[in-house]
Amino acid sequence: MKPGPDLALCRRRLEVRLAELRALLEGARESTGVVELDPGRQGRLSRADAMQRQAVAREGERRRQREIARIESALARIESGDYGWCAVCGAPIGARRLELDPATPVCVACAARQG
Repeated sequence: MKPGPDLALCRRRLEVRLAELRALLEGARESTGVVELDPGRQGRLSRADAMQRQAVAREGERRRQREIARIESALARIESGDYGWCAVCGAPIGARRLELDPATPVCVACAARQG
């Protein structure tokens, strides 16, 4: 039987990444704010550029929020004893897969089927 994942190491990696993401979210709050409408302060092109940067920042924030949710779910699975087991088929998730992505909830076979 293959050795399972090192839960302490996985938990630590997840907690470190969670702290990084939360810090990034805090620092990015200014980038997602309202773009000023005062044409005297900005020309059309600079306003369009500001709106583009804002859209990119919002998408980055959405991605970070999704990753935070995945990490929090993985930490909850560690607490409940379900960590390392596929959420779809119930088979063990390979230790190498968890090493590469400690927040993954599915095994390689189920991930391939999900597309």
